[in-house]
Amino acid sequence: MKFGIDRLLADPELRKPLEGKRVALLAHPASVTADLTHSLDALVAAGLKVTAAFGPQHGIRGEKQDNMVESDDFTDPEHGIPIFSLYGEVRRPTGQSMGTFDVILIDMQDLGCRIYTFITTLLYVLEAAAQHGKQVWVLDRPNPAGRPVEGLTLREGWESFVGAGPMPMRHGLTLGELGLWFIEKFKLDVDYRVIEMEGYDPEAAPGFGWPLGERIWVNPSPNAPNLWMARAYAGTVMLEGTTLSEGRGTTRPLELFGAPDIDGKAVIAEMRRLAPHWLGGCILRDCWFEPTFHKHVGKLCGGVHIHAEAPGYDHHAFKPWRLQSLAFKAIRRLHPDYELWRDFPYEYAFGKLPIDVINGSPLLREWVDDGGSEPGDLDVLTIPDEQAWAEERTPFLRY
Repeated sequence: MKFGIDRLLADPELRKPLEGKRVALLAHPASVTADLTHSLDALVAAGLKVTAAFGPQHGIRGEKQDNMVESDDFTDPEHGIPIFSLYGEVRRPTGQSMGTFDVILIDMQDLGCRIYTFITTLLYVLEAAAQHGKQVWVLDRPNPAGRPVEGLTLREGWESFVGAGPMPMRHGLTLGELGLWFIEKFKLDVDYRVIEMEGYDPEAAPGFGWPLGERIWVNPSPNAPNLWMARAYAGTVMLEGTTLSEGRGTTRPLELFGAPDIDGKAVIAEMRRLAPHWLGGCILRDCWFEPTFHKHVGKLCGGVHIHAEAPGYDHHAFKPWRLQSLAFKAIRRLHPDYELWRDFPYEYAFGKLPIDVINGSPLLREWVDDGGSEPGDLDVLTIPDEQAWAEERTPFLRY
């Protein structure tokens, strides 16, 4: 399999339209070639006139560990070009930064989840490019979560930096395909091009789009350490809106959850009692952990590890969003008064509970907190959203 960046570097004809143009790059630490050269260095070495670069959340170097920690602009010490932060004083490119290039290349590894802020940054760049008459090229990369669709669609009025538009939590598109959908959805007049991957088959086992054994996984953000996390993320990301630890401060963040007052075995048993059909495709293991930073730091936590890896992994049976939702429901059944939901301005969305911002509506939280609701009630809400999205996204699929 060849990623977009590798095809661009290998084919002079693909690069020809960039000759004589000022080129910018939007990238992060996983923006590397097959031999792990960072894309910025590789593009400069290929002779392109790179005049600026941009970094998303966590910075172009990925140095910011936690969420909502901003990065500053700086000058790249090796290439002498400005590096503009799109997660600092601004989230959208400014007129000043847009004046530094003619074409922006976007080479970012996504995780296939609506809440991952890189896709909102893509939308903001597309909108700015339309306003300023700039070209946008996406150097496409695999969606490690694959094609499956899952979760509630973001409702109108719930747009945020973790909710760029009305799509479900697990969207099943590559970044290049998402750009095509954004342009159509928001009627953007922008010169847009996708440098497609070669040999990408999102239905091929065992990687289901991620080339296991061919490409090294590099963390696109500090707490995205492996493919298994990427598969679980559409569910485990909801933990950021709860008092439960999502495993930050451990070596397996966003694959596990727990708290000092949680009994992992009891939670798994209740999940199996409530909706065993939501637990397919993975192995759940009760575990203990002690976070070294973040929630419950230094405290022994009981919890659950979600193993979305061989030999227990079934790509089409695995439903991470439903699984994590069911865990919340199980905890609510076991401990009706458990203080589950955090209350703070998540990603600067004031006056809304983080769990609602994450889900793009209060529907999931209301289902969890309703003592009379059953798993089938959540399916009644969610399945029509999933079916509608699967149809809506079809014209934008490129693989």
